[in-house]
Amino acid sequence: MAVGKNQKKVSKGRKGGKKKIVDPFLKKEWYDIKAPGYFKTRKVGKTLITRTTGTKIASEGLKGRVFEVNLAELQGGDEEQGYRKFQLVAEDVKGTDILTNFHGMDLTREKLNSLIKKWQTLIDAHVEAKTTDGYTLRLFAVAFTKRVPGQVSKAAHAQAAQVRAIRKKIVDIIKEKVVNNDLKELVKLFIPEQIGREIERATKGIFPLSVVYLRKVKVLKKPKFDLVKLMEIHEGTTPVDETGAGVDRPEEPALVPEVAGSGGRL
Repeated sequence: MAVGKNQKKVSKGRKGGKKKIVDPFLKKEWYDIKAPGYFKTRKVGKTLITRTTGTKIASEGLKGRVFEVNLAELQGGDEEQGYRKFQLVAEDVKGTDILTNFHGMDLTREKLNSLIKKWQTLIDAHVEAKTTDGYTLRLFAVAFTKRVPGQVSKAAHAQAAQVRAIRKKIVDIIKEKVVNNDLKELVKLFIPEQIGREIERATKGIFPLSVVYLRKVKVLKKPKFDLVKLMEIHEGTTPVDETGAGVDRPEEPALVPEVAGSGGRL
């Protein structure tokens, strides 16, 4: 060995050889994601989490998870509603089922880009209001003007005063819907775009609108967790998803024992 050079330290391996490689998925377990009862499809997917070990409970780790689901999947595969996304938050766990509630709503980027065109005015508005059951929501709406029938010019631009009047009408209608309904009834209005159509009719006298959408809905605050109310919006989930309908079967005739003629045996 040359003088002045450090001797390499040789580390001894652990006794028993290499550490055994364990598949991490063997420690996981799957849970079913259940959507609220106002959607046609209740079972929307699965998620996994590490099994309960010691003081770390699996169900507690699932609470608060947010799942993003396309409205087309929630409405039984209706592709016409595929432009909207819903966020569902895990509120409680029953067995292997995760009971969720509404957490937000959004338009897909492709849909929003397809609405923006030349020769029209884009009108946006936002509202913050509280529902009757204590949820504070922030809602963003977007509207687009259209040409009047028989109009010669290809442009459909609204004046500044008309834009302000339409925006005020949008804010008033949305706020009225929010403060007079609970979250469950409000989501039922979101699904068929009922609020947007009502705004179109109300603003027809100011300037005609081609389409009005709730671009985004966010839940800012929610009341204290109530298991009874959560179960109300999930009524009928288990029978619909897990079990089938009963089958009517004809009654079978009762068996009558034959009497033997000679031996008297039954």
